[in-house]
Amino acid sequence: MEGAFFMTKLTDTFEIYNGVKIPKVAFGTWQIPAEDARQAVHDAIDTGYRHIDTALVYQNEKEVGQGIKDSGVKREDLFVTSKLPAETKNYDDALNDFETTMKNLDLDYLDLYLIHAPWPWGQIGANYDKENQDVWRAMEKIYASGRVKAIGVSNFNVHDLENVLQTAKVKPMVDQIQYYVGFTEPKITKFAQAHDILVEAYSPLATGGLIHNQDVLKIAEKYNVSVPQLAIQFVIQNGVLPLPKAVHKAHIEDNAKLDFEISAEDMETLNNMSDTAPSHFHNSTQG
Repeated sequence: MEGAFFMTKLTDTFEIYNGVKIPKVAFGTWQIPAEDARQAVHDAIDTGYRHIDTALVYQNEKEVGQGIKDSGVKREDLFVTSKLPAETKNYDDALNDFETTMKNLDLDYLDLYLIHAPWPWGQIGANYDKENQDVWRAMEKIYASGRVKAIGVSNFNVHDLENVLQTAKVKPMVDQIQYYVGFTEPKITKFAQAHDILVEAYSPLATGGLIHNQDVLKIAEKYNVSVPQLAIQFVIQNGVLPLPKAVHKAHIEDNAKLDFEISAEDMETLNNMSDTAPSHFHNSTQG
């Protein structure tokens, strides 16, 4: 049937430029407390998610790793991402933090490893160009070791990407940015996609901020789906990979029901919407 291409299954994949296949929907674990993470990850995998995203600073890597083991799903059938802390801005510390992550997760390899941000979180917007080039060398060394299948960045704007590309021997494969209906960061997205860098969308529901947006709700009702389902499918149809996060099994399952296609007309309406969650935190270096 026409348009079946867009009926999203959790096992559907995008392809990274190095040939690695990455499941189109990730299960995000940001803000999931350690004591809930093991069960949430287990429930997500049980629901059919095959892409799990965590980070050293989330302080739940160990539990995420346990949830992965509990699932009984073969390691090669899962895609696991973690991130180097934004505060880590030199070569040696980057290599050390990677070892900590691997120990926490207790896995033989990672599918994707990202630099969490171009600046420490306490200094949003500060210039760390030289340090980011140094850290990227460490990422390339980790990639060359075969212990990660792909490397990338997060929260990098066009300037930050250009800076790394100047000295990179292996260019970033992914840029994970804040992205949701009405806040799609067109400059970064366009630049990344023009350079074969896959864009991932964290907070595709604006951490719940767009749930009660009436304009989005009206379109969701037309498809007989929830606002979260519409918001997640919108991201995918733009060729971007969403990372919805949920703790309750019902929400985890609902977010996975993406067996519908948004029409070109409605995609245009959604793409032209102004910010659907204006009170939500915005990364001031982006937009």
